[in-house]
Amino acid sequence: MPVVRSPLAGQSAPPAGPAPPGATAPSLTHLVLIPSYNPGTLVLDTVHAARAHWNPVWVVVDGSTDGSAEALRAMAALDSGLRVLVLGRNSGKGAAIRHGARAAHDAGYTHVLTMDSDTQHPAALIGHFMAASQADPPALILGEPRFDASAPALRVHARKLCNWWVNCETLWAGIHDSLFGFRVYPLAPLLAVMRRRVWMRRFDFDAECAVRLCWRGLPLHNLPAPVRYLRADEGGVSHFNYWRDNALLTWMHLRLLPEALWRLPVLLRRRGCVARL
Repeated sequence: MPVVRSPLAGQSAPPAGPAPPGATAPSLTHLVLIPSYNPGTLVLDTVHAARAHWNPVWVVVDGSTDGSAEALRAMAALDSGLRVLVLGRNSGKGAAIRHGARAAHDAGYTHVLTMDSDTQHPAALIGHFMAASQADPPALILGEPRFDASAPALRVHARKLCNWWVNCETLWAGIHDSLFGFRVYPLAPLLAVMRRRVWMRRFDFDAECAVRLCWRGLPLHNLPAPVRYLRADEGGVSHFNYWRDNALLTWMHLRLLPEALWRLPVLLRRRGCVARL
């Protein structure tokens, strides 16, 4: 499948090409779900890489204004393994994943692997993560990031603090990294934890979702995955806002900690059962 350049670059889609090697047989249970907000042409590279390793791949365009929706639709017109869902306004990463997850569930799928649209996550590991999910369908498959020198030091250290609070809220049940979005979710429990809550719609999605799924008793499997941060001169795009998003995470922990205390007897009993195994 050829890479289709964005209309932002003033280029039209090339003629249809063959499907990516290894991605021609569609899964009936697992799909790749990519939430996307103004990533520029990086989303096209991400989708191309994902399609080379899995079929099907769905993209939820979360109110993007950069022309990427049109480019993705051009891609989908040439590839039956790609579906594009477009939201009229930006609602946040969690809201975009919820929209795609509901559509996937309605279509009969049971699991989604989520990944970012900016080439940060390793598409080459999609098959490995999907295989882990297929081997233990009730489990939450968590990516454990392996950072290189491209990772901003401030963000690497700040996530350690968030991870510490998440471990407190789950009694160190096995969430090695709470913010890394390269994961495989079972759809039924994912939709259940989001159904009656107004939060988990933006940057708080990854961490709170991991905590709540852990509280529901899902088995947790952590798999290492390299992370690559692109510099601005390489086309890197980040919508992370230090003050806004850290305030959102702080509010999340203030909400989760009292609930964790209320759940403490169950968490302690579960820890005791695990220790005896």
